[in-house]
Amino acid sequence: MSREHPRPVLLPSYSFDWLIGSDEPGASHRIAQETSWALLDRVRKGADPVIVERVVQLASGSGLNDIAELWAHQGAHSLAGVLWRLYLLRRVAGADPELTAELYRRGAAIAVTIDPIVAGVAEPATPASITELCDTILRGAFTGDLGDALERAASYCRIMSLGAADLADSRDNNDDEHAAMLTTRALRYSTFAHDLHGGATRWRDGTLE
Repeated sequence: MSREHPRPVLLPSYSFDWLIGSDEPGASHRIAQETSWALLDRVRKGADPVIVERVVQLASGSGLNDIAELWAHQGAHSLAGVLWRLYLLRRVAGADPELTAELYRRGAAIAVTIDPIVAGVAEPATPASITELCDTILRGAFTGDLGDALERAASYCRIMSLGAADLADSRDNNDDEHAAMLTTRALRYSTFAHDLHGGATRWRDGTLE
């Protein structure tokens, strides 16, 4: 396989603020389609718990670099694009678990929708329970109903967006730079929520590439 594009470098959680939502031209769309569908098909057909866990744990290991090279620039109209978004959510949660848990708690506290119920984080929302949620969503994507997993992830993202915006408001007078970073993150989570919801719809109507 040609490697004419540089391999994305997966940085700690602040990388989320520029990676998430990116849809610039990247690796071949055809190869991204083939690899994502082949992986999903293999895991679903085998249903081997060892393989499932290996696929899930790609999010916390160096293997995510290989997925990034193939999938990171794919849009939410494709399987590769929505799976990449799920992997990136898990990587961000693992890279900065304390902040991720704080954003979730803030967002859940002010949410006026059923998103906290749909997301299903074990209470109290701790760094460990947030990480486990992201793992559970990934497992569900490969072994359960992909549409349900994507909707659950979308609800999670909407809560995180609320939490990031709320924390940004509280930091405005104290740390303008941090507040700006949180505002950007809130927008990125909101974009992901839209992308994942759209992916769920396409999965259900058979138009996901």
